[in-house]
Amino acid sequence: MKTGRIIVIVAPSGTGKSTLIEKLQRDRPNIRWSVSCTTRPKREGEVDSEDYFFITKEEFIRRKDNNEFIEWALVHSNYYGTLKSTIDESVENGQVVLLDLDVQGCDSVKKLYGADAQIIFIEPPSIEVLEKRLRDRGTETNAVIEERLNNARSELKRSKDYDYRVVNDEFERAYKELKRVVDEIILEEKNV
Repeated sequence: MKTGRIIVIVAPSGTGKSTLIEKLQRDRPNIRWSVSCTTRPKREGEVDSEDYFFITKEEFIRRKDNNEFIEWALVHSNYYGTLKSTIDESVENGQVVLLDLDVQGCDSVKKLYGADAQIIFIEPPSIEVLEKRLRDRGTETNAVIEERLNNARSELKRSKDYDYRVVNDEFERAYKELKRVVDEIILEEKNV
């Protein structure tokens, strides 16, 4: 019988999801971080099986064709995917596992795991604030910013499809709410 739980965090680009997740990982070391597979080259400082499982394109395609991934995507000529075996092992061992996925990945996880997967949607206070955050980064072109904003508008239409919503209007307040939601999910898991 499965005794663990899957927590998925999803958000439009620029919402502050990565910063929230990093703080959550520091404060809740008992939560297992889901390590994805990728075919992209390892960057300096990255550790295989901690940052990603770095595998060849051929191995990735073989595993994809064998339906070993919960979800996968081709991004900028590199494959990324979450192995079903990694998640199943964590859940069967009673662990709480944390995933950082996009909207399509969340749909796949919900389809496979149902109520065992709880999805938290992080949203910006408004599209205008999101645009300001993206522009303030100074790292993307106007075209990329517009693409990210269009994607965000589509993703925001889906925000009510998920189990929880956290508005990142102010980091510390949003983090406190995220931590409360995660703790609630963990407590729920223990009371099942």
